[in-house]
Amino acid sequence: MSEHHEGTDGTGDPTKKAAAGGQPTFLERVDSALELEISRGPIVNTVQSPDDISSTKPTTSSTDAPEIKLSGGNLRPGFFGAGGSMMRKFDESTLQSRKASRPSSPPPPAIVGIGNKVARPDYSEEKIVLAMVGLPARGKSYLSNKLTRYLQWLEYDVKVFNVGNLRRSKAKSRATKTGKKEVHSANFFSNQNDEATRQREILAEESLEMLIAWLHEGGNVAIHDATNSTKARRAKIEKRVSREPNFSLIFLESWCDDPDIIAANVDLKVSAGDPDYMNMSREVARADFLARIKQYEAVYETVTEPHLSYMRIANVGSQVTVGRIHGYLQSRIAFYLMNLHLKPRAIFMSRHGESVYNVEGKIGGDAPLSPRGLQYATALPNLIKDNLGDATLTVWTSTLQRTIQTAQYLPFTKLTWKSLDELDAGVCDGMTYEEIEEAYPEDFANRDDDKFNYRYRGGESYRDVVVRLEPVIMELERQDNILIVGHQAILRCLYAYFHNLPQDDLPYIKIPLHTVIKLTPKAYGCDEERYKVPIDAVDTHRPKPTGSSSAHAPLDVPINSTARQFEVAGTANSGIAK
Repeated sequence: MSEHHEGTDGTGDPTKKAAAGGQPTFLERVDSALELEISRGPIVNTVQSPDDISSTKPTTSSTDAPEIKLSGGNLRPGFFGAGGSMMRKFDESTLQSRKASRPSSPPPPAIVGIGNKVARPDYSEEKIVLAMVGLPARGKSYLSNKLTRYLQWLEYDVKVFNVGNLRRSKAKSRATKTGKKEVHSANFFSNQNDEATRQREILAEESLEMLIAWLHEGGNVAIHDATNSTKARRAKIEKRVSREPNFSLIFLESWCDDPDIIAANVDLKVSAGDPDYMNMSREVARADFLARIKQYEAVYETVTEPHLSYMRIANVGSQVTVGRIHGYLQSRIAFYLMNLHLKPRAIFMSRHGESVYNVEGKIGGDAPLSPRGLQYATALPNLIKDNLGDATLTVWTSTLQRTIQTAQYLPFTKLTWKSLDELDAGVCDGMTYEEIEEAYPEDFANRDDDKFNYRYRGGESYRDVVVRLEPVIMELERQDNILIVGHQAILRCLYAYFHNLPQDDLPYIKIPLHTVIKLTPKAYGCDEERYKVPIDAVDTHRPKPTGSSSAHAPLDVPINSTARQFEVAGTANSGIAK
């Protein structure tokens, strides 16, 4: 990334190529970045012996990928940071430079004909069992939920198999038959309670069998969400998974000694309607849960087995230890987890101010702001300051002038991302929808039928944009307060990630002009507030056509039921809908 100029290599040339041999692969860029030392971010210890390093092959590629060699010492998430070498290389190589004049040029031979629908990547060979390890109230479910959201956003099939939920489900079923309710108090989790210990082992094994069956049915990553807190339990899991050809096993330990984090997790457990403590006072529930933790502490063994593939996350991201991590997907999981943190922060999102192309009904391009868009740019600093107070913030924009103009009066550090440029409309760039329908009727109809997968000829699909935004997500997870001044398609993708929305609905999320969306990440989701600035703008939202292949209703309001909306003054939007 760079400050206020295109390009990420310091030359201002966004199309600069790497080496005479062509663009490096993603894994080659990882391999190169791992040799660097970046000073910021949580410490990551890498632990492996020489025979741990394996050749990795992404399942979607027919060519061999180079080895990833995790050098000893400290590996820091700064490789993927806003100023990091890895991020600069990735950002620089994701897209070619965008030209506003493309519609007037004939398409190159490779893109003559109608656009196409992009097929979902084939991840069928990816089979990973991720077994959680950790005491209660240490953030295991938080990590598994975050990882599930991230991998599902990237279109892997991921499922969490929670042993506690299985225990409660079976107890409820037995109670229905016998009329006798089972009590799973702290004593049930005591290692001295032989019968309860036997039952818990059976539940863990049954959950593992369900997990393996699901992977055979086509799943990619199955998460065994349990304490798995002894070497004996982990040995059983390892022995069972080893019987499955081409299955990988990783243990993910969430270790925590921060009293504030533990206390917050205990409060969440006893106050969030946990079924184990239904119809129980908060004080009694807390006492029982703390007693349960002590039962587990008596037998807990941290992961020290030297032959296991594992990741240990200390205090939800302050330190990460990685051992025997092989391959592309495992590396992605490790890099993602090392970027997480629980520090309070806000993520502000705003589209650029109304542009000249917005007023003219055209898509794409690199048009400047309209007079009303410039008014919004002037009003934006006060709105952000009112919500932020004295806290610091970094502003991210795309390389296109309408976002840079919108951010020009904000008194904060600004960084430009090529990856935040608007969805590339290819040969349709700079056209109105009416012109597209007339010139390319098949494209127009096909995109309306499946907007997420449809790729403009010579351009991108929403699916392509999701892939290109992965490094942005990595950086967002590790940053503090951020304001993204972006584009409609880009903010839809980021919003869908934070709210875990389905792909069918993603292209129809309403992100209006002259509105600031404030997301406040929480342990299990995001709080949302929307601030409408009283400056009119055209409405560029196109509802989902009734005849589209998706059966879901269009999203014209935030799907998050807790979202709060604020309008300083009632103003009617002017212009036409897009």
